[in-house]
Amino acid sequence: MTARQILVLSGIILLIAVLLSSGCMTGVPGERARVEMTPEELVAFVQDAAYYARETGQATALEEFSKKSGLYSKGDLYIYAYDFEGTLLAHPYEAEQVGGDRSDWTDIRGLPVIRIAEYAASNGGGYSAYLYPRPEGGVIDEDAPDTYIPKIGYSCPAGTDWWIGSGIYITDLAGDEPGEYPPVVDTMISLVESGVEYGRLQGEDEAFREISNRTGMFVDAEGHYLYAYDYNGTLLAHPYLTESIGESLIEREDPFGMKNIRALSETAGSGGGFVVFIWPNPDRDNRLEQKIGYVLPVDGRWWVGSGVYLSEITGVDTSLPALPP
Repeated sequence: MTARQILVLSGIILLIAVLLSSGCMTGVPGERARVEMTPEELVAFVQDAAYYARETGQATALEEFSKKSGLYSKGDLYIYAYDFEGTLLAHPYEAEQVGGDRSDWTDIRGLPVIRIAEYAASNGGGYSAYLYPRPEGGVIDEDAPDTYIPKIGYSCPAGTDWWIGSGIYITDLAGDEPGEYPPVVDTMISLVESGVEYGRLQGEDEAFREISNRTGMFVDAEGHYLYAYDYNGTLLAHPYLTESIGESLIEREDPFGMKNIRALSETAGSGGGFVVFIWPNPDRDNRLEQKIGYVLPVDGRWWVGSGVYLSEITGVDTSLPALPP
């Protein structure tokens, strides 16, 4: 090993030591290490791994990234690697998938996670959001739908033909109560729950009028709002898409091919929960951005939902730099 490579490894060991001493990693021996980290620290972690890859070479880096207890794998925090064709090159919890084409892999709601992260990396690096299971007992079970929870990811190029990424569960973001959602997400969930209660107590007509009222009780000071659909994707109430009320948007498709209204409707029909999807952000000139949505059924005919843009959690502009080809 060269003197420069030794210096790189020393820097990585120092980074892990700093994370441990600052309380960013918690847990006891034999249990999964839960990581607390800010979005900015996540970026630094991934960029540091990219530097390591450039300095030690792809083969050495991929071997390291594949270790469950390596320099870049500590419980919930780990690095994975792909080429720009969607082939998985390294993953500490998905060794059986290495070498396979994962470009069309989606999360439990149909979000094309790999293609979105790859697109961010191809543009120099960026955040993404998705649903993903936690590793339990050294295993990630992608076939267990009830284990998927929202996660904030960051990806960047590691070379000319490959990229790396990592992620942090939103219940583990530093600065929030351990195991709790960020306040903006908690507020969004409460907004949806209050809309369900209002709809059940006041009935459809009154609920639809109030949800569509831009100055009503379901539009807050930060611009978050409630919307209502039936399970066929027909828009029933919305404060900003009033011209589309009565229209079925079930086939609406984003640039990555996800039918977001269908995904939201199906999630509500199965009892509700989180859905990550892409939607125009009016605060950023209607540029497309990922949104962490939450939906709940009101009754057997209709459901309500709301959402939080990824930029509200990261604190930086996360709108797509351009439409994918």
